[in-house]
Amino acid sequence: MYPAKDRPELGVFVRDQLEAICRRDDIDAELFAFEPGGGRNYLRAVLDLRKHLKSHRYDVIHAHYGLTGWVAKLAGAAPLAVTYHGTDLRHERVGPWSRRLAGRIEQAVVVSEELGRSLDGVKLKRPLAILPCGVNLDRATAIPRTEARKRLGLDPEGSYALFPADPARPEKRHDRAVVLLKEFPDVELLTLGGVPPEAVSAHFSAADVVLIPSEYEGFGLAVLEALACGVPVIATPTGIAPDALADVDGTHCLPFDLGEWRERLAQVLDDPDPRIDGAARAAEYSTDVMARRAADLYRSLAETRP
Repeated sequence: MYPAKDRPELGVFVRDQLEAICRRDDIDAELFAFEPGGGRNYLRAVLDLRKHLKSHRYDVIHAHYGLTGWVAKLAGAAPLAVTYHGTDLRHERVGPWSRRLAGRIEQAVVVSEELGRSLDGVKLKRPLAILPCGVNLDRATAIPRTEARKRLGLDPEGSYALFPADPARPEKRHDRAVVLLKEFPDVELLTLGGVPPEAVSAHFSAADVVLIPSEYEGFGLAVLEALACGVPVIATPTGIAPDALADVDGTHCLPFDLGEWRERLAQVLDDPDPRIDGAARAAEYSTDVMARRAADLYRSLAETRP
């Protein structure tokens, strides 16, 4: 879960968290990353990390994603914290392995309270920690709509909805957005499939509304990016959405029902220039705020170092 040349969007939120942690003057952090893929890549990573740990000693090892946590565990990393992001706990094959790991490490971490329920019944060594990666407010920032549309080559007078995910990810439910917009033929649907991180704010800012009809979310970073860019959001109550959107005018958080969503979308589109005041709420979940919480967790976990 870390950006690569051919997949710059992969785990960009993990990189954001690491960079925020490295900005602090009380933590000295190093990165160990490996190419995703089949079992051979994971085995090679175990051997490489085991060799590295023989000559380097750390107060805390923090892994992201369940199978990556197994790499660290098998390499002898301790004390070990593993952040679960969603699919690693919900996947029919990976999920059981991720839950099995949670009871064998010093600290299990999830990115939302909702995701934490996936570990109900697992006997943990320490209370479960909720620690999102956070939203990078240097990258997620409002851009004037005209400028954003110019950057993307869009009609400045057009109507656009953004589906802020790769349509190929089934849990994001691109099909729901497509069905919904059949009721609004003048609205074009944009997506973030294959969009590099530096272009994300332009896509949010160019849109009249952000549609997040996900079946489930581990965290739901797109909700915070929409808030930071000041764009109305309609989202299902998954991940961080219920808390992040609570009491923010111009946002809607409700289960997907075509009639209900059609009504809320019509309300948003009736405004010729819909914008919301969401920056302050997004700032509550910034990478720097979350890095401070990570530092507190690390200090507590370091006391258990063998």
